[in-house]
Amino acid sequence: MANVVLYDYWRSSASYRLRIALNLAGIAYESRSVDLVAGAQRSPEHLARNPQGFVPVLEIDGERFTQSLACLTYLDSTRGLGLLPQEPVARAHVEALAQSIAVDLHPVCNLSVARFGVASSGGSLQMGDWMRQFIGPGLEAFDRLLARWPEPGEGSFCTGAHPGLADICLMPQLYNARRWEVDLNPFPRLQRIEASCAAHPAFAAAHPDHHQPAQ
Repeated sequence: MANVVLYDYWRSSASYRLRIALNLAGIAYESRSVDLVAGAQRSPEHLARNPQGFVPVLEIDGERFTQSLACLTYLDSTRGLGLLPQEPVARAHVEALAQSIAVDLHPVCNLSVARFGVASSGGSLQMGDWMRQFIGPGLEAFDRLLARWPEPGEGSFCTGAHPGLADICLMPQLYNARRWEVDLNPFPRLQRIEASCAAHPAFAAAHPDHHQPAQ
């Protein structure tokens, strides 16, 4: 196999998702950091990879892919990860869970959006205020959507005994929630899922703490 390259940033939620999936697939990859804080995503080199100026960008199988959900779908389809149920109704509901975070919650917590919101507040908001405004309600909605699945036993994941697309989207958002001091006490089920994911080698190896650039 040709070299697999992931252009990412250690704290990027979307990049975190891809690291988890690549680990689940057992795919060795080269990580190339795009420093979002320094603005490297707007460099000509990165815009040539992704005109949107986002991470991650995944180079695999002779192709270059953008958008984390599209990358996850590709890996699931080509590597048989079983991230989604085959039955259409269950599949649609799992996709809705994942999208409630990746499509609805994540974009308003994007660094550039949050910075703009804070700057536009005229000093009435700090970054943590902005993040908590959206992350808490977003997790509450996810938790309520998850209620259609009976809670499985200890050590299980969002929708069963194996990690799936919902877990891959949830775990980075819980990392952000803890970073921004969101109260997670109302979400005991999400905390139990978090513990299951944290104990899984593919999730543990993808954690931002293991990808933070050396100071």
